Amino acid sequence: MIQFAILTVSDRGARGERAEDLSARAIRACMARLDAEEVAYQVVPDEIEAIERALIDWADAGVPLVLTTGGTGLAPRDVTPEATRHVIEREVPGIPEAMRAASLSKTPFAMLSRMVAGTRGRTLIINLPGSPKGVRENLEVVLAALPHALEKLQGDPGDCG
Repeated sequence: MIQFAILTVSDRGARGERAEDLSARAIRACMARLDAEEVAYQVVPDEIEAIERALIDWADAGVPLVLTTGGTGLAPRDVTPEATRHVIEREVPGIPEAMRAASLSKTPFAMLSRMVAGTRGRTLIINLPGSPKGVRENLEVVLAALPHALEKLQGDPGDCG
């Protein structure tokens, strides 16, 4: 079973101004198809230090997969990619490349996304957009590859063929 954590990056969410975190709900719905287990959830403001702290805490505690939602656009306070780059050790560029490529068939705004994916230790961290629709469309692109990616990251010595 895949264990995962959700980090929602939202100033309004962190202030309690949203009734429900619809993007986190969209992540949960997508991950349910993998029979995955959510082990942590947090909402933080769009602040590099807060994002970094959550990512480091979860990765260093051994959570295999961390999915962030929000803060990947061009707004001045969108800093999730920068925070993610600060904590990852290896970038996995194919994940955001695949998500952007698939999204471009639906909207030209996909080219404005600054999503990042990478590893810290044995944890895979993937940035997702902040909207429920964006979460669904992007996470669905990589869902089938996640079990294999996590097996490899955890040290599976089997061939990748």
